[in-house]
Order: sequence, then structure tokens, then C-alpha cells
Amino acid sequence: MIRYGSIENPFQEDFVFKVSMPHEMNPTFARAFNTRDIDNLMALYAQNAVLRIDSEKTFTGKAAISVELGKLLGVPGKMRSHNNFCIEYGNIALLRADHRIVDADGTTILSGSSAEVVRRQPDGTWLDIIDHAMGATLPRVDLEMK
Repeated sequence: MIRYGSIENPFQEDFVFKVSMPHEMNPTFARAFNTRDIDNLMALYAQNAVLRIDSEKTFTGKAAISVELGKLLGVPGKMRSHNNFCIEYGNIALLRADHRIVDADGTTILSGSSAEVVRRQPDGTWLDIIDHAMGATLPRVDLEMK
């Protein structure tokens, strides 16, 4: 029997990168990134998930997402991630998290805030279905009221 690792015990021997509660997605993503193994990151995405890195292009499906996350793995340092909120509604949840990658001296190499939608799977685990990696980092759109 496989037990899922949790935020409280990510170092157990049979730890696999699966999320049993939606609020665990972003800390689990950071741990998966820190292993430098693309398969660990991809285990957190649904087959037809969508990923947007910036405000320009959306990548659909695990093959396309894998290419983009492979580029992210080229960034040196350790990732840290913290949820700002997780709002569950039935089998979906909306997440917003702050993340940063720091070098050995603690200097920030990359940082941002994500907006994500995750969905509960039939086995009770949660997977990313929409991941806008910098979605909550984008500047506010200034609307002129007339």
C-alpha cells in the first residue's frame, strides 16, 4: 500500500508526489521542484491541464507543460511556496500562492504569485487543471471610470 506524503512528513520512505488536500498543492510543487525531477512535477498535473507562465501563451496537455517546466528546472536554487488562500467548492478549489526560488545565500533568483484551479480525482487526490504561474503577480489593470 502506498501512503501519500504530507506537508507534515515529506521525508517518509514511500513518499510520492500526490496531493491529498488542495491546500497542499503549492508546498508539494515546491518539494517536487527541489528534487529536480520532471516526473515529480508532472505527477501534479491532470492530463489535459493548462499552464500559463506569463500573460502571453498557454500550454495545454502534459507534453507541452513538461517542456515548459523543464525550463523552470534549469533555474538554480531551492523553491519555497506558501498559499495565501485555498477556496474549495465540491471537487474543485481555487488557490493563490506566493513562491520564490532562492540561492544558497538566500538571495531571491525568481519570485511571483500564482493563481490555480485544482480538481479532486476519483482516487481522492488533487491535480492542477489550470495553473497560471504568475497570474497573481501581473500588474493591476487601471480602469478609467467615466
